[in-house]
Amino acid sequence: MNQKIVTVALTGASGAQYGLRLIECLIQADYTVYLMFTKAAQIVVGSETDYALPGRTADQTRYLSERFGAREGQLRVFGETEWTSPVASGSGAPRVMVVCPCSMATVSSIANGASDNLLERAADVVIKEGGKLIIVPRETPFSAIHLDNMLKLSRVGAVILPANPGFYTRPARVEELVDFIVARVLDQIGVPNKLLPRWGLESP
Repeated sequence: MNQKIVTVALTGASGAQYGLRLIECLIQADYTVYLMFTKAAQIVVGSETDYALPGRTADQTRYLSERFGAREGQLRVFGETEWTSPVASGSGAPRVMVVCPCSMATVSSIANGASDNLLERAADVVIKEGGKLIIVPRETPFSAIHLDNMLKLSRVGAVILPANPGFYTRPARVEELVDFIVARVLDQIGVPNKLLPRWGLESP
């Protein structure tokens, strides 16, 4: 069910480049993307990238679809209170969700089942339906509270994939560091990619 649809959420943690590059790669791989931004994420996108996100979700959908070359309907942005969206219910939500980057506030809310907004509800749905939830935290150092919350999520099956790029590929550009993490996320989803050399198989 919904094998070629992925929910992606960006939060207010630094590292918007990771989430935007992930969306681009999923679109290129012919996946449909259901997308959510927190209000803080929209601020981070504006401060860390050259993306100029409009305020309305419909306009965001058009803007990002054009930016990524998505076909009609391939990318849909949902607002934080859009409870009629597919991601809000187990009968319609994709079985894969990636929160990238994920703030510690969002980690806490998901770990404790808050479901106060659509992002948190979507993650709760994926967990309760036995789907795959991938959390890409971007924080340092982690406090004991952060670690406890991530452990709680790991115990219910979530994948905790910190934005810690490796250097064995000898990256020369920031984009290569971003691609390292995006490649690992795509591997978890099962999307073939050639974003980075494979250890022991290819020369860096």
